[in-house]
Parts: sequence; structure tokens; C-alpha cells
Amino acid sequence: MEKDKVKIHGILSNTHRQAARVNLSFDFPFYGHFLREITVATGGFIYTGEVVHRMLTATQYIAPLMANFDPSVSRNSTVRYFDNGTALVVQWDHVHLQDNYNLGSFTFQATLLMDGRIIFGYKEIPVLVTQISSTNHPVKVGLSDAFVVVHRIQQIPNVRRRTIYEYHRVELQMSKITNISAVEMTPLPTCLQFNGCGPCVAAQIGFNCSWCSKLQRCSSGFDRHRQDWVDSGCPEESKEKMCENTEPVDSPSQTSTTTQATTTKFRVLTTTRRAATSQLPTSLPTEDDTKIALHLKDNGASTDDSAAEKKGGTLHAGLIVGILILVLVVAAAILVTVYMYHHPTSAASIFFIERRPSRWPAMKFRRGSGHPAYAEVEPVGEKEGFIVSEQC
Repeated sequence: MEKDKVKIHGILSNTHRQAARVNLSFDFPFYGHFLREITVATGGFIYTGEVVHRMLTATQYIAPLMANFDPSVSRNSTVRYFDNGTALVVQWDHVHLQDNYNLGSFTFQATLLMDGRIIFGYKEIPVLVTQISSTNHPVKVGLSDAFVVVHRIQQIPNVRRRTIYEYHRVELQMSKITNISAVEMTPLPTCLQFNGCGPCVAAQIGFNCSWCSKLQRCSSGFDRHRQDWVDSGCPEESKEKMCENTEPVDSPSQTSTTTQATTTKFRVLTTTRRAATSQLPTSLPTEDDTKIALHLKDNGASTDDSAAEKKGGTLHAGLIVGILILVLVVAAAILVTVYMYHHPTSAASIFFIERRPSRWPAMKFRRGSGHPAYAEVEPVGEKEGFIVSEQC
């Protein structure tokens, strides 16, 4: 349909492991985030992240069939796309696998619709997808999204490290990907769609939606705005489940229980002020009740004022000793650091170098780990290092 409006990307159709940005004429909702730009890769997938890096296959992708495709090995291979204002279609046409050309050509496409639906269409799949080798390139069919956290490195000014955390993935059964087949995925509602506190905290959509008054945003805490959510203190605010100038969103029985607990706490505080020999509180111990109970027990047992003063003096002495020990430990750590800085070949320096954070299992840089390096056709902006974390 409307073949005159179909654009064949000349560079992607004649290169291997390349990616190019494509602007959309509409807002495409992906995991609740509206996208106006995507990145099409020769390897059979679309990258949806904002910052293009060299490990596009790791996460934040829409992959009808991610594999080691190389359009440059055949003159008939093309990567083309079409945007009609309500849908974008990207098609990998007659592409071959670089490491197994004899398997034949693959023709498939991905369609992104304005309402958030995603359709994978398969015209030619000459072999079972499960038989495609993943030695030189990951083989994936599905979706993935992640959030990026920026860390500043104190030792190196003006340098930032970005860590990618994948928070959700959809994996389709590869055995069902055959000739003349299609897969349609319909988006579920997300917390980001709510614009007010009331509808947000009352939402029953399968996610624990919370409202952050500072950001004026509804979220479950796991989306692309994760860093803003944490930096603004939204996780602490979300525990209250309350909206300003409104009652807490709870059932009547829960509200009644909360009121009784508050009344009991106030009564215990009042008793403590009036008499030191009052009985211990009989309500369920809360954090405040536990502190008050200890206070009452100490007062009831202390019949001699001099004994209480002696106990207070002991506590002060212990506190001073603890502070001195802490100061000594900090001073020793500073001296050791200075020594290792000026003596990098010492045994202590080598010991810590071998155990630096870049070698920790939770912080894999993934060089040569099966994630091929993709080069952007039109690179822009500054280069930044990326660390890929495991799925949340």
C-alpha cells in the first residue's frame, strides 16, 4: 500500500551492525512513555532508548526477530520503513544471516500503532528460529524496557557513568514464528496514565501506583523516570497512600484501626509525662511504644538518684570512647589510602586493584559477552560508558 511513500534506508541496506534514527509523525506509547524517535538496527530490531550506545541488543528494544542479519551480503536485501501518520512499519526485506548465508532470506516487519499496539508480521522464515545461532549475535523475539541511572565519579570530574536496569521483558515463543504468521501485542494500562492523586492511589490495574506531589506524577516506581522518582524522595512519600486535603484511601475497617492505634499512642505519651511509675502500655508495641516502655522500666527501677547519675555518666563515657575509636578508624583509612596512592605497586594497592568495583559480578561491563557493538549511522552527542545490570 502506498509504495511511493515507502523509504528504503540506503545505509542500513548496505551495511552490517548499523543503526539509524527515525522520527515518528505521532506519539507512540511504549510502557507508558511517549516516543517520537526510534532507532532501527540492521539486526532485525528497533531500539527505543533515548541515548544510543554500543550494546543496543541488551534491552529497550522491539524485536520481531533479532539475529545476526547482514543486508550487505545481498543486493536484494533492504531495510525500509513507512509512516502514514497513525502507524510506522519497519520491514527487513530479504535479509540473510551473516554467519549462515545458505539458510535463505528472511522477510519480516514490525508495526507500531498510535494506540500502543505492536504487530510482528512474518512473510519468509526459511528455518526454525530456534535453530539460528546466537554465538555471534543474540537471538530474541519480544520487547524489553529499562531505566537508566546516572552516577557521578568523584575521582574524575565531569565524567558520568550510566547504569541500565532492565525492569520488564516480554519473550515470545520462537517455535511459533513461521511463514505467513503474525503476533499482535496490546498494551496494558500503566500508572503513568493517571494525572491526579485520587485516581492514581485508587487505581486497580495490577500495579502498585503511588502519587508523588513533588513531581506531580503517578508511578509504580519502575519506569524510565526511576532516577527522578528516587532523587525527589517519592518512595518515602508513596508509603502514606494519601492525597493532600483528603482522607487516606483505605477501607472503613482499616481507617478505624488506624484511629485506635493513634489514640493509644497519645494516651501512652500522656501517662509518661504524669508519673514515672505508671503501668506499661497494653497496646501492641509500635516503634514509639517500645521506646516509651523502656523509659518507664528504667524509671521504675531507679529508686536512687545517685545510681541514675552514675548510669548517665557511664553512658557518656561509652559514647566518648566510641567517637574516639571511630575517629581513629577514619584516620587510619585516610593514611592507608594516601600510602596506596603514592605506592601503587605495593601489596595493599595490588590487593584492592584486583577487587575494584569494575570486577564485581553485579557490575558487568559486558565486553565480548554476546552483545555485539552497533555503530550509529549519524552519531551525535558525547560518548558515555554504559553498565548493563541484570533484570530487576
